[in-house]
Amino acid sequence: MKVLIVESNPDLGQVWKRHLERQGADVELVPGQEAAILALYGTAFDIIVLDLVLETGSALAVADFASYRRPEARVIFVTNTTFFSDGSIFAHSPNACAYVQSGTPPEDLAAMVEHYAAGL
Repeated sequence: MKVLIVESNPDLGQVWKRHLERQGADVELVPGQEAAILALYGTAFDIIVLDLVLETGSALAVADFASYRRPEARVIFVTNTTFFSDGSIFAHSPNACAYVQSGTPPEDLAAMVEHYAAGL
């Protein structure tokens, strides 16, 4: 299972990365839109864990590019805000499979990644 994590907070990203690697995932962690786009050019990821509020760039631009370049990749959106709390993210991003708070326990996020990757 190949996972791309797009997270501006390096500490949080590393926590998620370590949990996923313990499950046997091949994980790449990038901080923003530009690095995510470059990663998507070169690798066929199964799952993208994408923070909705990036310090550099737009999460929706990353999700949109992923739906074009890697349409099979599923996106788990994470956020610490109330943006899209009404579920409308699923209307804006056809590859969205989940929407969770960034405070979700890392083991729960890892279980979600494994669940959605199993369906591919």
